[in-house]
Amino acid sequence: MKRDLLAWCVRLLTGARLSSDPDGTDITRVYYANHSSHLDFVVIWAALPSRLRERVRPVAAADYWSRGAARRWLAERVFRAVLIPRERIKPSDDPIGKMAAVLEQGNDLIIFPEGTRSPDGHVGEFHSALHALALKHPQSALIPVYLENLNRILPKGEFLLVPVMGNATFGPPCEGPRDGESRRDFLRRARSALLELSSHPPETCGIPPHS
Repeated sequence: MKRDLLAWCVRLLTGARLSSDPDGTDITRVYYANHSSHLDFVVIWAALPSRLRERVRPVAAADYWSRGAARRWLAERVFRAVLIPRERIKPSDDPIGKMAAVLEQGNDLIIFPEGTRSPDGHVGEFHSALHALALKHPQSALIPVYLENLNRILPKGEFLLVPVMGNATFGPPCEGPRDGESRRDFLRRARSALLELSSHPPETCGIPPHS
């Protein structure tokens, strides 16, 4: 109930709409989105219906979300974030292994393939993590989510929200790596699927129908 109230507050403050869960399938999902604000995963989390919100875990920067008791409490207790270091990553950190383990437990993920926030809202090239995760866990659906105006609602370096309408548009699943498809071509295709949502109206949260 407290999480539902927080999600409602986030939607109220940002203008994001609540998505639907049309068929209730239990396939695991990787929501991948453009990245321009610290609000990004919070808005995706808040836009999901309660059933899906309870099982989704955002991948977030350890150096930011571990800084200070309040952020650490939100990351660990409320959002159940998978905290990954952004610099000096050691083999023992195993980011892909940690993310795959979350999917194997039946939970979903929110990831940002650009790897870092865009300074101007432009969607940068995707890094290899989405490809590696799709190969390691091919049964998970890859759901693109296009975020609008969140960098204007919470600009970099600011702490107060600006009253601008934002949005999270969930698209249909993107097909995983195809036979013979290079990593570069897959990442370009996944990025294109995300960019196509920028001119589309919000629909459902991209849950594939029963086969």
